Amino acid sequence: MAKPIKIKNRNGTTSYRIFIQKKIDGKVIIENKTFSNASIAQQWHDKRVKELEYESIHGKASDDLIGEIIARYQDQYANSYGRSKNYDIARLLKHPIAEIPCAKLSAKHIIAHCLERNRSAKPQTVLNDVIWLRTILRTMSATEGFDYHPGVFERAMVVLKQERLVAKSASRDRLPRWVELLKLTRHFKKLRTKTPMADIMWFAFFSSRRLSEITRLEWVDNNIERQTGMVRDAKHPRDKKGNHRRFKYEKTAWKIVQRQSRNSEYIFPYNSKTVGTLFNRACKITGIKDLHFHDLRHAAATRLLSKGYSIDETCLFTLHTDWKTLQRYVNRKPEDID
Repeated sequence: MAKPIKIKNRNGTTSYRIFIQKKIDGKVIIENKTFSNASIAQQWHDKRVKELEYESIHGKASDDLIGEIIARYQDQYANSYGRSKNYDIARLLKHPIAEIPCAKLSAKHIIAHCLERNRSAKPQTVLNDVIWLRTILRTMSATEGFDYHPGVFERAMVVLKQERLVAKSASRDRLPRWVELLKLTRHFKKLRTKTPMADIMWFAFFSSRRLSEITRLEWVDNNIERQTGMVRDAKHPRDKKGNHRRFKYEKTAWKIVQRQSRNSEYIFPYNSKTVGTLFNRACKITGIKDLHFHDLRHAAATRLLSKGYSIDETCLFTLHTDWKTLQRYVNRKPEDID
């Protein structure tokens, strides 16, 4: 093991120089550094040797900024994820963590980012930041051949969970009451808009379709005899593109579809953002609190099970893959059972 070499300086002080000689990928790397303290010199030597040994196995960590790596990820993989994830990733570029070199990323930086984000975002949203950042570095390190230290995320998560700076999404048990739906229906009928909000709301309530799915349903995919339709590129954690899945229309939902105009290839040819905005605005105007459009999907799943459909049959309406995923959308209580 190398030891610091004692050096007498002209001014009478003492310095300690230590050398490193390491062979990596057939190339000999020689480094040296001078310190005023022998123990500090030895610490630097031992730490640097470990870094070189790690790099010889895994490759050298990238000196690029986190933001630069995020931008390259967006360029290469933008088509593999949806609007929500794209928004979350783009938001990372606006924060100080984007200016940190990848090679210097530490648990301290991740925790600092989460502390900053908690001032304006919920812990559930902050958790997404950590998930996407880890995903991006893992993907790009494999794509480009650089290395990063994944252990920083593990160390950071221990603190983030302990201090409740991040959290998993809490399941909602908010279901729309019938009187609230009638109130919204009356409000929508008074609106001067080409978007048939009442029909879209009731269709969501009976069909269990997500808002993003409703505005993408196509006439050509409907089977009139069997009253089925298709969700193209259905939501999936990994394989959304090309994940076309057929579903069964609930009877009332099918009737709502049949009265729509056929002037477009889409059954509901409207902007999902506009629909969401109109719904939220209507809830505010009518005094309905804490009701989300997505709660209509919860209500539909609960209603389908209450009508006597089995779990397997209900999944053919909702397109959940199993009971575990469907369970989050079902809000049944013991008193609901006869």
